[in-house]
Amino acid sequence: MKQIHDNLQSTPPAEGSGAPAAVPAGPTTGPLTPEELQLGARNHSMPLEALRRDVTPPGLHYILTHFDIPDIDPAAWHLRISGAVERALELSMAALRKDPAITVPVTLECAGNGRSLLSPRPMSQPWVLEGVGTAHWTGIPLAYLLGKAGVLQNAVEVVFTGADAGIQGGVPHHYARSLPIREALRADVVLAYKMNGNELPPQHGYPLRLVVPGWYGMASVKWLESIEVVTAPFAGYQQQVAYRYQDSADDAGTPVSRIRVRSLMVPPGIPEFFTRKRVLPRGPVMLQGRAWSGHAAVTAVEVGIDDTWLPAHLEEPAGGFAWRKWRLPWVADPGEHVLACRATDASGATQPLEQNWNYQGLGNNVVQRISVRVE
Repeated sequence: MKQIHDNLQSTPPAEGSGAPAAVPAGPTTGPLTPEELQLGARNHSMPLEALRRDVTPPGLHYILTHFDIPDIDPAAWHLRISGAVERALELSMAALRKDPAITVPVTLECAGNGRSLLSPRPMSQPWVLEGVGTAHWTGIPLAYLLGKAGVLQNAVEVVFTGADAGIQGGVPHHYARSLPIREALRADVVLAYKMNGNELPPQHGYPLRLVVPGWYGMASVKWLESIEVVTAPFAGYQQQVAYRYQDSADDAGTPVSRIRVRSLMVPPGIPEFFTRKRVLPRGPVMLQGRAWSGHAAVTAVEVGIDDTWLPAHLEEPAGGFAWRKWRLPWVADPGEHVLACRATDASGATQPLEQNWNYQGLGNNVVQRISVRVE
């Protein structure tokens, strides 16, 4: 058993070791593969009509599970906090629930959202646009527990390890990610045991998960088992190999972190079943959707109607890292139309009209386009 556990904790070869790192499968221009279809069946996206809701119900919120959903007995579960700390902690769920709690509204988005729209298509979970959701997460501030443990001055990162284990890129490991100390000590980073006021569902990380507002979803480790404060950068697979912006398989790339600015529209009218093309009657229509960014507050949304861009009205966001509702009235004329939406945040970043291609298919915040037929 110890040998199996050691294998699961293994990390990819260090740079310069002479051994090749395990990288994702290369891009393709062909149809979806059986492997991609299998991933698409296991994981699910948020239906775009759910954008009408301020808060996404757990069953509609997107899910990406790398390995199997662990079956955890909460009575036997403990959270371990160790490493470069003054005192190691081991906490039961009952003990954690006695600590002060916060509730944070957070929009989470998968870093691979939009991957299947890229050409050539990187082969992994084939998201279109719906790998997103917004929930109220309740739990203990991470900074509070790290304060209890006492972080040493030479600490550089905090590593979070989940109970889910498997093999990716030929590398056996538990899913684990790290955050820089400055990010881990933010007041809004939460160890959540509730989602929208109820117990975490199994697929969302029961009994405890990390939620990192503003970062792509890969940072919010589910089924949390241990937290380790470390004095050197973490080199696990999900940090060193996966979730990096690369130009090619040989490119070391740069790490994925905060969510790029994005907006999505509720598709108006009704859909054709197979194509999902929209059909609606002529006359007044209220176009609406949501916009968000992990870098800075969304400051504007433009709506494109046949390539003519109009400013939309923005409502107040529910929180610093929760999406912001927008709307624009439109009088629909008979015929074929293409609708689009494009967000800008306070940093000046605006969604691109063309794809953000990269080898792993990450951070593609290209403008959404919807074909509609007005009858």
